[in-house]
Parts: sequence; C-alpha cells; structure tokens
Amino acid sequence: MSILYDEGQQAIATESRRVLDARTSKDRLLKLLEHTGQYDEPFWQTAVEQGWTALAIPEQHGGLGLGLVELGLVALATGAATAGAPFLTFGYGASQALIGSGHADLQAAWLPRLASGEALGTVAFAEGTDPLPAAPTATFAGGKLSGAKEAVPGALKADFAVVWARHDGQPALILVELAHAVRTPVDSYDNSRLYADLAFAGAPATLLLEGDAAQTLALDVLARMAVVTAHEQVGGAEALLHTARDYAVTRKAFGQPIGAFQSIKHRIAEMYGLVEIARANCIHAAASEGKDNFLLAASDARIAATEGYDTASRDCVQIHGGIGVTWELGLHLHMRRARSLAVELGNLYFWEDLLVQQLTGEAA
Repeated sequence: MSILYDEGQQAIATESRRVLDARTSKDRLLKLLEHTGQYDEPFWQTAVEQGWTALAIPEQHGGLGLGLVELGLVALATGAATAGAPFLTFGYGASQALIGSGHADLQAAWLPRLASGEALGTVAFAEGTDPLPAAPTATFAGGKLSGAKEAVPGALKADFAVVWARHDGQPALILVELAHAVRTPVDSYDNSRLYADLAFAGAPATLLLEGDAAQTLALDVLARMAVVTAHEQVGGAEALLHTARDYAVTRKAFGQPIGAFQSIKHRIAEMYGLVEIARANCIHAAASEGKDNFLLAASDARIAATEGYDTASRDCVQIHGGIGVTWELGLHLHMRRARSLAVELGNLYFWEDLLVQQLTGEAA
C-alpha cells in the first residue's frame, strides 16, 4: 500500500481523536495511577461503541475485517489521550493468536465476543525480562497448564490469556480461561495497565500450536502488538510535543517567551524530529503487515517510538520547569505510560537484537 492514508483511514484518525478528546478526563486518569485493579471503563465503553474492538477481526466472526493500519490510527489517538486500559493492544494480540492457530472452534467461541467487547483477552508470553523465552517454565500436559507468568498486562480483568509454555519439550501456545488461574495484583508505576501475576496449578487449557509453528506465530503476534504499541507511543509523544510548544510560546522569562531561548528551541526541534521519524516507521510497519520484511519493520517502529516517547516525556517536563512535576498538570500520565510501554513487550535490547538478526539474515 501507499505510505499515505486514504480518505477512509483519515476519517478513522480524525474521528477517534475527536471522540477521545471529548470523553477523556485527566482527573479520572490520574486517580487510576494510584488505584490497583481499576481501569478507565468510560474509555473502554467508547472503544466498544466505536467498533475499535472489532477493527482487525474477520467479518465472519463479527469484526470489520480491517488491518493493522486502521488499528494503528486508533492507537495514535489512544496514546495522545493516555487511554486507561490495555485491551486494545493485548486483545488484538490474543485475537491474532487465535486466527493464526487455525483452531476453528476456539475462533468461533472467542472472536465474536472479543469483537463485541463482551470478552477481554490478553497475552502472557514473557518471563522476567525476556518477552519470548526459548524455554518457558510454564508447562502444558494432559490438557492442564501449570506454572506462572509475572506482571501480565490486562490480566486482572481479562477473561482468557494466550500463554507461551512448553508441551512435550517443545514451545507451545496455550489458551486458558483466567477463571482457573490465581491472579495476584501488581502495584505498578501505571496501575491502569492492570498488571497481575498469574499462577496455574493444573488449570484446564487448550493447545493452539506447538513447535516451530508456535514459535513463528508467537513472534508474529509479538511484532503485531509492538506495532500497535509503537503507534500509541507516537500518539503520546506528539501530544507532549504540542504541549511543550504551546507552553514555550506563552510562558515568559526575562521579558520574552521561553521559546526564544536556544536551549528550548533545540529540545522542541529534537522532539519533532523523533516524533516524525517514529511516525514514518510506524506507517511503514503497519503497511508491511503479512510481508517478508514485517519483523524488520516492526523492530524499527518499536525502537524509534520508544526512544521518541521516552525523550518527549522527559523533555516536556524539563521545558515546563517546576510546574512540570506537579500532579495537577498531568504530565505524570505520559511519563508513567512512556516507561510502562517501553518494557511491556520487551525492552530495547530485545528489539535491537531482533533488528540485527533480520538485517544479518537479509545480508546473508
């Protein structure tokens, strides 16, 4: 596809931003940061009403049959609004695991419910700092799942999870309903992400895929979620860029706007460059969905967006000076979200290593 959005895609971007601007409450989101086990329910109701939960689910399962480009546009708006729920990304990841598994019965059981917002899904791949361990410690045998997954995003409220585990000595993707798991809330830097430790003690579960096929699908799902997250990061970074610019042209020091000072100009210019580079990488990655270079493009997007959002969240606070660290201004929302998103799907070391692997593979 072209790297330019068509009219329909532009309409999705404009409408999603308009709706969230009208319905987002900074005070409500700030409260979520300090309360474990709660998420922004008005936001999620909006997501369901607007059909965002159904965007990337096939039409035969009640979805809209669109793709990563359209979902990424919505994620841009949710990033700008620091939307207080993780299910747009992790529900998407769970749906893609179901679609890629080819398991017709489970697709029929869960995809329509994900599309309608009736069910919430998440993905539990990581162990420690490794987002996709070569030898996961969770095990599946005899239709039962045992083991644990720590700090799984969305796990406090999700109905099911797609878990990365071992089966007969091979890596496998397992679907388990979380009613059969012990959930322990994790008090985190950004509590709206609903992190929870999951413990499975012979929980009834279903095998989706195993072996090399599971490895390939799991990496593809991780990359797809990374592209959605990268869009969210770019949306947040762009919002911070605009906030910093607006403050710099109105706040005065020594009789002139602080934006006239070279140090402020340089910071804002750097933020602009990082945002636009990350945006270009995100557009390219979304347009590469299903192509041979998708993992390479997803790694690019993830790295650029993480660096852009981290830098913007730091520099925006610095440009505001002392008022930047006050609770009332609300920059805590972006600062905490930037740090949470930077590690949820693997840190920069993982994505940089994956990028190098893709580049050396192409060179070979």
